[in-house]
Amino acid sequence: MKHYYWETLVLALGLAVLGLFVYFGLDALGSRERVVAVRGLAEREVKADRVIWPVVYKTTGNDLPALYSQLNDVSGRIRRFLEQNGIPKADITTGAPEIVDLYADRYNTNRPSDRYNVTLVTTVVTAKVDQARSLMSRMGELLKSGIAISANDYGNQVQYEFNGLNAIKPAMIEEATRNARKAAEQFAKDSESELGKIKMASQGLFSISDRDSYTPYIKRVRVVTSVDFYLRD
Repeated sequence: MKHYYWETLVLALGLAVLGLFVYFGLDALGSRERVVAVRGLAEREVKADRVIWPVVYKTTGNDLPALYSQLNDVSGRIRRFLEQNGIPKADITTGAPEIVDLYADRYNTNRPSDRYNVTLVTTVVTAKVDQARSLMSRMGELLKSGIAISANDYGNQVQYEFNGLNAIKPAMIEEATRNARKAAEQFAKDSESELGKIKMASQGLFSISDRDSYTPYIKRVRVVTSVDFYLRD
């Protein structure tokens, strides 16, 4: 009988301890923190502050020395045109001419009259974006002196950049966080709760893209922040 008595006592104590664990576990589950996770978006449109503008000149011929002399003359006149219209000399560079020998392909039996195809690229890299843009529409003026500029050359597209991100970062992060809080406040209101402090927040990557294909000199800057807020009854 004593043997069964101790077994019964141990079993009863075990069940009591198990009941306590279950009770405290359910109590902790009931009082577990409640959190709402939201995202906040901030967007801005800014003007590009740097332009990379390749000015492309192409010609053909058979006499290489004559072509080099022609390229030197054209290069000087293009540079003078740019400088006289507000582009600083330091913002203009001229690359080595690209020469393609059209007779080099021995399998090509349809040889053109001109053997050499020459491309000369003068590159403008400047912070004077508005000045450069105004000149782009005036490049036809070089035709008066016999210089035909190749527009929309596939391998030499105009590029616009925005490098002032650090100046607007703090305000945009603040705006994104504020928008996240608004979303969380609405969620708390709908769930008949009160919004508490921030539990955790993470900043997304900033993205910079063209506003559209027609105005690549206007950039759209975008950032999304993820914020977790505590909720209170």
